Amino acid sequence: MLKKLKILIIEDDEAASFLMANFLKESGFLVDTVATATDGISHLKNIKYALLLLDLNLPDFNGFDVLSSIKTSIVMPVIVVSAYGDTNTKVKSFKYGASDYLTKPIDFLELEARIWALLSRKENIKLQDDQDKSIFAIEKNQIFFKDRALQLTAVEFEILSLFIKNSGQIVSRDLLTYSISSIKSHRLLDNHIKNIRKKIEEDSSKPIYLKTEYGVGYRLVDA
Repeated sequence: MLKKLKILIIEDDEAASFLMANFLKESGFLVDTVATATDGISHLKNIKYALLLLDLNLPDFNGFDVLSSIKTSIVMPVIVVSAYGDTNTKVKSFKYGASDYLTKPIDFLELEARIWALLSRKENIKLQDDQDKSIFAIEKNQIFFKDRALQLTAVEFEILSLFIKNSGQIVSRDLLTYSISSIKSHRLLDNHIKNIRKKIEEDSSKPIYLKTEYGVGYRLVDA
């Protein structure tokens, strides 16, 4: 069974927390939400999360206290999501250990893209270690499938690279169209997926590697 990545949201604005959590759940993540720094730190010490979304203005302590508390003991990406848009607050957040910063109101597709960018960066070393066992491998501007170089268009290369970096995880159609500027519609994306399948599947009508997750997006099975 596919293991979903778990995200913690520390946000005291109930509406903002609900909207973020709902969007991320629809994108295939598991999500926990808390409204205070105290509850957030407790969750982080007892549950393993892939990523933290952190508001700075919390009712008990501020977000900097959370960053300071977890900096030496918990290693994971942290995206600060705050109404403060000034440079000093952003710089301070990075000094305290934040990985990225988004100013409210946020665009959810941008949030998802930034989450995947951070998670992909975190897994880059693991990705390199795993490539000997993988049936897909990226080398410079070439993708190999079962040690065979694939003849891909530039757009197909971008799409398949994104899937390989997020192997085993559901990648939404919205994220794909958002991340790759030359794809202007879901229909165009689906055509590219169809062409990629013809190059990696024995029967492209019954894919075993690049699977459709109906109503959500696609998932690459790299094993």
